[in-house]
Amino acid sequence: MNATGAIGIFDSGVGGTSIFKEIHQSLPLESCIYLADSINAPYGQKSKEEIIRLSKKNTELLIKMGCKIIVVACNTATTNAITELRESFNTPIIGIEPAIKPAALSSQKKIIGILATKGTLSSELFSKTSELYTQDVEVIEVIGKGLVEAIEAGKEYHTETKKLLRSLLAPMLAKEIDYLVLGCSHYPYLIPLLQEILPPEVKIIDSGQAVAQQTKNILATYRALVSKPQNAPKFYTNKDVQLLRHFVPNPEFEVSYLDF
Repeated sequence: MNATGAIGIFDSGVGGTSIFKEIHQSLPLESCIYLADSINAPYGQKSKEEIIRLSKKNTELLIKMGCKIIVVACNTATTNAITELRESFNTPIIGIEPAIKPAALSSQKKIIGILATKGTLSSELFSKTSELYTQDVEVIEVIGKGLVEAIEAGKEYHTETKKLLRSLLAPMLAKEIDYLVLGCSHYPYLIPLLQEILPPEVKIIDSGQAVAQQTKNILATYRALVSKPQNAPKFYTNKDVQLLRHFVPNPEFEVSYLDF
């Protein structure tokens, strides 16, 4: 592994920038290359075969760009394609899954909510993880239909988005959940709205910090952590540069259009 290579990150759009921020905070010296496949967002409505194809395309491009490790910053891509990616590439690949385990183990009421895409909730990997940790827990699963599209349109704080969220969360509120698991890397951008809608005792958890820690652990195992600052992070989108810049406003970060 080339220690000075970048950390490659991809998502079905801008949502994975929430994962990038956790990684950058944990590993500030490392260079990162981010791919926002916004032209194909959301992945959650696509077939497993299409998700695998897109995930392979993104991974191959990041490896060609010299990335030393790949972070699949998309729950849907992870739960549907991570096995195929690891079989196809020698580069270490880290995925992201909904944080079911910590929610199930920490819940006092033994009633938790999971907000995720259809692609994640219907995946075999999600089903296996859920069965493993939620045998004595009631799980309220809700497909966040329309949420990724709202965020991809830069409307994460709009009144209509809040109205949609309130409707989606109604079954969870009725059951009085005490944990809400965010099963999509786009959804952390909705936390301000979620906090307005949910009772204050409901804890919201996502997988960002865990992914950052795992990235650090794997690089340490390969002795591939850098000791000096590398190039500034680079972000590429195949759709709307201004939208991606909205989510990574730091002027030192390069944000560009790339046809991929």
